[in-house]
Parts: sequence; structure tokens; C-alpha cells
Amino acid sequence: MGKEYELRLYVAGKTAKSVTALNNLKKYCEEHLKGKYSIEVIDLLVQPQLAEGDQILAIPTLVKKVPEPVRKIIGDLSNEEKVLVGLDIRPKK
Repeated sequence: MGKEYELRLYVAGKTAKSVTALNNLKKYCEEHLKGKYSIEVIDLLVQPQLAEGDQILAIPTLVKKVPEPVRKIIGDLSNEEKVLVGLDIRPKK
């Protein structure tokens, strides 16, 4: 079986940028990681204490927990190539 990706998206409320980031992330995962990923969305307005663990400085931030190495991508994730490189995902041809 292939790698399992554990992704964590930090947002602050339902801002346009946060919603865009989540939609982009879901789209890329369905295209490139179908059945091999989980996305945990953490709203720092609800759970601000969780920002410390992953040292979140900007919102939205995507954190790839598994597989290692841990990687962070900041922003609305609209640049697919940058996100795939950041997550170390090989695009399907």
C-alpha cells in the first residue's frame, strides 16, 4: 500500500481564504492521493492553544504531519504545483 498522508489545515474562522485553502486541498488530495489521506481542520478561533504545537504563525497554514519530514505551506493553496512540491507528491501524468 502507498503512503498515508496526514494533513492538518489551520484556519481562523470561515474566511474566504480559509475556505479556498480547504477546497483547493481537497481537490488536490482527491486528484493525487485518493483514499490515502486525512485532513484535519483546526479552527484557531475555537482552539487557539493548538497553534503552539505546530508553531503556526500565519493563517491559513497547511501542515503535513505524515509522512515525514513535516512540511508547512502558508496561504490559500491556490498554486497547485507549489502545494504538490511542498507535500512531496508526484503529480499523476
